Amino acid sequence: MALGGGTFLTQNKILPGAYINFISVANASATLSDRGIATIPLEMNWGPEGEVITVELGEFQKNSQKIFGYAYTADELKPMREIFKHAQTVHFFRLNSSGAKAACTYATAKYPGTRGNDLRIVIEENENSQPESKLYDVSTFLGTVQVDQQKAISKMTDLKPNDYVDFKTEGSLAVTASTPLTSGTNGSVEDAAYQTYLDKMEAYTFNAMGCPTNKSTIAELFSAFCKRMRDDVGKKFQVVCFRKLADYEGTVSVKNTIVGETDDPALIPWATGVIAGTAVNKSATNMDYDGEYQIDTDYTQSELEAGILEGSFMFHLVDEKVVVLEDINTFISVTDEKSGDFSSNQTIRVLDQIANDIAVLFGKKYLGKVPNDASGRISLWNDIVKHHQELQNIRAIENFSSDNVTVAQGDTKKAVVVTDYVTPVNAMAQLYMTVYVQ
Repeated sequence: MALGGGTFLTQNKILPGAYINFISVANASATLSDRGIATIPLEMNWGPEGEVITVELGEFQKNSQKIFGYAYTADELKPMREIFKHAQTVHFFRLNSSGAKAACTYATAKYPGTRGNDLRIVIEENENSQPESKLYDVSTFLGTVQVDQQKAISKMTDLKPNDYVDFKTEGSLAVTASTPLTSGTNGSVEDAAYQTYLDKMEAYTFNAMGCPTNKSTIAELFSAFCKRMRDDVGKKFQVVCFRKLADYEGTVSVKNTIVGETDDPALIPWATGVIAGTAVNKSATNMDYDGEYQIDTDYTQSELEAGILEGSFMFHLVDEKVVVLEDINTFISVTDEKSGDFSSNQTIRVLDQIANDIAVLFGKKYLGKVPNDASGRISLWNDIVKHHQELQNIRAIENFSSDNVTVAQGDTKKAVVVTDYVTPVNAMAQLYMTVYVQ
């Protein structure tokens, strides 16, 4: 007979054996919403126009060719690899539009773009083909890779569309060593495409948005969109722009560019992934850059100090490693109501976590469902306290007591007023040490 074993809920086992529970430590609790959701618009050679494309990290690694038209390691997918260094889910949007689909006698590319010009159709006679009833094997190639094959096809209407082409229904099949698709074009990126993207993203939830352009007018548009969504709509996220000092906690301004360039916003995808994916109890300060670009870190000590004071998110070189100087946003106008703590992205992550989680909690559990009486308000108070205790358990906030939260009836019978005091924790960034020598 085998010894007892497994996990336990209470100490009530009968058989001798080892009963072991495995418990994760210092990670966000299930009561806290996950981070790691980003969004970014990009110019692409393949993919649907005018649509949001939501991709998970694992899906990107396995199916990048089907989604974006290229193998995972292709240079064309470098921006995607950069953002997925730290993001788990990304809502992509193809900026360029009005492109043409590549086509040939037998098929038309699934999407517009120059990548369609690398498609070709190969038709061979099937081994069971007869003179009076011809059968063909029809293959679709992307470059040198066969991406689809349909065997024993007798006529064009028998062909089924695949992930790369839609077959034409007119005409007849004939053996061909290779018939390429041609005349595919990418179209162009118009400024209006950015507004279309922003309009679509109002319906999505995410932690960070990337603005991958050096156009100041577009950066201003994105920053204003973020401010409106945060302050008026209540949707909390941060936007990552290139050299946009907005003096606002929702806008992160990346200052560095890549070696050999003066104003290339190539680092926006990586920074967007970091802002989205850094946990609520973590900081990106001193984080190693693990992307693929060579970053220009040619800044003096005084220039780095000036960068922090102006609210720039910067990279610098430490022991031959490129690291994030400080995890900050562009907020610098400190007031009595808004202290310098709001310039810390770690602080904003905590506050955004609270705002988003409590909004979801109220919407799903209380809105239109729970009476606004003493018992209902106590229930809401309990849920908020439990949520904050979870934040304290993972060291995202400190000095929290249930007395910090009050829930009262508002001016109308429908209204509930919550007063909430929290103290976000920040990672150590400066060490002041005095050594006395005896």
